[in-house]
Amino acid sequence: MPIRRLPVRPDLAQLKHQAKDLLRAMHRGDPEALADLREFHPDPMEPGSAQLADAQLVLARSYQAPSWARLKQSCDLIDAIWRDDLEAVRALVSANPHLLHEHATIRDSNWGYPLSYAANLGRERIITLLHSLGATDLMYALDRAALQGRTSTVRLLHRMLGSPPVPDDVLGGTAYTLNVAGTRVALELGAKVVDTQGRRTAPVSVVLETDSRKPEAKHEILALYEQHGVRYPDTPCMALHRGRIDLLEAHIARDPSVLNRRFRHEEIYPPELDCHDEVNATHGTPLNGTTLLHMCADYDELEIAEWLLARGADVNARATVQPDGFGGHTPIFSTIVSQANFWPNYQRRPDTAPITALYLRHGADVTVRASLRKQLHPGYNDHRVMEYHDVTPLEWGQQFHGRLFVSVRAMAMIEAAMEK
Repeated sequence: MPIRRLPVRPDLAQLKHQAKDLLRAMHRGDPEALADLREFHPDPMEPGSAQLADAQLVLARSYQAPSWARLKQSCDLIDAIWRDDLEAVRALVSANPHLLHEHATIRDSNWGYPLSYAANLGRERIITLLHSLGATDLMYALDRAALQGRTSTVRLLHRMLGSPPVPDDVLGGTAYTLNVAGTRVALELGAKVVDTQGRRTAPVSVVLETDSRKPEAKHEILALYEQHGVRYPDTPCMALHRGRIDLLEAHIARDPSVLNRRFRHEEIYPPELDCHDEVNATHGTPLNGTTLLHMCADYDELEIAEWLLARGADVNARATVQPDGFGGHTPIFSTIVSQANFWPNYQRRPDTAPITALYLRHGADVTVRASLRKQLHPGYNDHRVMEYHDVTPLEWGQQFHGRLFVSVRAMAMIEAAMEK
């Protein structure tokens, strides 16, 4: 059993079932269960003599808890915070004051100590209680409340801190989650997007490179930055990022070739905005050397895609073939494997593939072939560089190694189109 992390909201009943399953596996001599027993139990013992308490201890230590009792405390405290049960939180923390200064989920977690955990959920009575009992993680809690868009909670924590200027890095969390309300309240409370020398401090690169895909929120955050002093490159790619069809229209009026131009990675992710390389700028199908229609697919920009097609953009425009022979894929590839597909798949939300449907209605070729190379962002814990040679859009989806990036609905649409 590897070292494990508790989920954001652990289920004690499920953990009890896991412990019983582990005990049964020990008794029948399952090799993995025996390895777990040796690794996580402090005392040598015969597997056949293991009791439920032993299995519970092994399971707890695999979650980096020193004991089953500590694991249960974590579950009980988190459950009480979710239920906004003030008295249950008071009883747990009063009896176990060390909990105030340990991660709610035991192991290091973005959700933080109990007060910060409560801030994620906007549990303001519990925040006030935990602070009165000695919790000190107010600034981290403010950051968490902001990125979750808990504006009332942000203001409460700001007052508890003595109403100081909000650190500029609070904007990083709201940029990652594309949270407009959190961005707005951080700016209201003093976060700066440019320093006293006029240099940009706003995390524009995070907005462009985040794994979130919320087009309207992205546009609004970039507009808020601009209202507070940020200036952007005047390029077609930045116009698309900003959702500014008026600026795209001006670019195309000056140069109609923009509709089908192939843009380099550095144009899509400008280094002058502190953007990163092709691996660290989070996206699905490779974007280097692609058109605005490819970008629309990865960024879920349906309205802009419709507008571009209405003005004559080529739905079958091929990406640049790079010197190593990879590239040449059309926009339909970017609908099959896309960052926009990740969170709906991860959260098991309905997959409607509207941009796939749009491109198919406009004559996307589903038999075209291309060769692609892809390495996922390090945050996905898959560092392989994978190559796919001479694949169709459907084969690209069938073979791609990151399954959460693949739209099953888009593949079904393409299969249907191939049968016509």
